[in-house]
Amino acid sequence: MDTLRVRTGGAGGPTVLLLHGLGATGAVWDGFTERLDRRWIAPDLPGHGRSGRLKRYSFGAMAGAVAEHLPAGEPVTVIGHSLGGVLAVALASGWYGVEVRRAVAVGVKVEWTDDELAGAAAMAQRPVKVFGSKEEAAQRYLKVSGLGGLMPADPDGLATTGDGWRLALDPATFAVGRPDMRGLLAAAKCPVLMVTGENDPMSSPEQVRALAEHVEVLPGLGHNLHVEDPGTLMDVITRTGGW
Repeated sequence: MDTLRVRTGGAGGPTVLLLHGLGATGAVWDGFTERLDRRWIAPDLPGHGRSGRLKRYSFGAMAGAVAEHLPAGEPVTVIGHSLGGVLAVALASGWYGVEVRRAVAVGVKVEWTDDELAGAAAMAQRPVKVFGSKEEAAQRYLKVSGLGGLMPADPDGLATTGDGWRLALDPATFAVGRPDMRGLLAAAKCPVLMVTGENDPMSSPEQVRALAEHVEVLPGLGHNLHVEDPGTLMDVITRTGGW
């Protein structure tokens, strides 16, 4: 993959790689990076924001695209949300040549019904919708990313067309399907922490605890807990093993 939009900041190591969820951009980590006292990297995942597209989207292809844009030979701590959490655990396998010291997977959906998978496949096939105004497109961005009421729409998540505004998101990203989280966790070569919000409708504490050994449930928080309360997520990561 030729182009991956990458935000960077901070200083000191080890570097923290921050991976957003489906439909969002690296901007979702702004509240978290304000509290981070070390170097960080927050890319727009393939098919999102200002990053390029892939011919076919899979967890492996997306993890590989991220790995290609990381500093060679430098260990990282990876924190990912939802789709990004799956990629964090995939990178922890070492299959992509990245030395991961620790992986934190936040709000990963670990159980899928056939209807949910069919709905995601249908989303991947839908034509791009063009909106008459930037404001309309921004509202759609917030709905698709699940960020409504939590933060403003990232301008990088929108794109202009000759007829109006659209999401920068490639709809084909919805075709990634169901992750084999049990297999990925078994393949991880470093500690993995699973974090879920008590009120996450996509990733219940019971489902995650049935799958993973190291689980933290954050009271009162939902699916986008890294945006809802980045300070609490920071405290949990520090308390359970640091960076």
